[in-house]
Amino acid sequence: MQLISIEDVRAAARSIAGVTLRTPLLPCRWDDQLLLKPESLQPVGSFKLRGATNAVARLSAEQRARGVITHSSGNHGQALAYAARKAGAPCTVVIPDVAPTVKIEQVRALGAEVVLVPPADRLTVAQQRAAEGGLTLIPPYDHRDVIAGQGTAGLEIVEDLPDVDVVLVPVGGGGLASGVATAVTALSERAVVIGVEPELAADAQESLAAGRLVTWPEERSYRTIADGVRVNLSELTLAHLRARLDRVVTVSEDEIRAAMARIVRESRLVVEPSGAVAAAARLFHREELPAGRTVAVISGGNVDPALLAAALG
Repeated sequence: MQLISIEDVRAAARSIAGVTLRTPLLPCRWDDQLLLKPESLQPVGSFKLRGATNAVARLSAEQRARGVITHSSGNHGQALAYAARKAGAPCTVVIPDVAPTVKIEQVRALGAEVVLVPPADRLTVAQQRAAEGGLTLIPPYDHRDVIAGQGTAGLEIVEDLPDVDVVLVPVGGGGLASGVATAVTALSERAVVIGVEPELAADAQESLAAGRLVTWPEERSYRTIADGVRVNLSELTLAHLRARLDRVVTVSEDEIRAAMARIVRESRLVVEPSGAVAAAARLFHREELPAGRTVAVISGGNVDPALLAAALG
């Protein structure tokens, strides 16, 4: 299976310029060796805008005119809706009916058509609608252009911190981790990229240990509060992670909540559960990680207000 290259990531960086934000590296009050990369500051509140913008930019004029479609728990849907609106393309988003209301409303606010379905039907419905309407399906992570776009976050990390030792990145479908690991390992001989996922949605860790794709059913992975990482890897993302990721560590639900609270209170960033998992690994599993300058990717901040209030206690 052909993996993306650093040249694909560099090309994506040129494609997304002017639409996405080059997010900064923020120091932490509680850890002088840790910096946060707050993708929650993107216009749609998550890193997903990078991959969606790159994928839309690479479409033909005819494809853009017909429109795009995706299936998403919310963040990729928002990102594609935003990127499509910027490009003047119609957009449809198929969303699991258990997704946070705040994410569903934000997708609609960006002008996309929303189709709510049971979680198990999201891909099937998206494929059917794509075939019926001549729409281009841009999935959340199982797509080379999407992975290359997500990799621009890693490109920025190494450009802004050339002596970075460790990059911690959340793992759901694996698109962000695949792209970031591609960029970081290509540009730095010293740095390692470590994936982080909830204990209750640890299919990536299990897949890497088994050397093959291991799929968790929705009723198992949907137990985690981190709704953005409840999805399984694809064959494409697994291939990238096997080649370029150092390993995966897991964090508990209590650790995710505690990391959310600390980021909000001490870094003044709004963070969703999925966005807090990387920082949770550094906070609670530091002994399992290599020493040195560390960057934790805060992947998103689209959190339900009630959930955030509960985490803050």
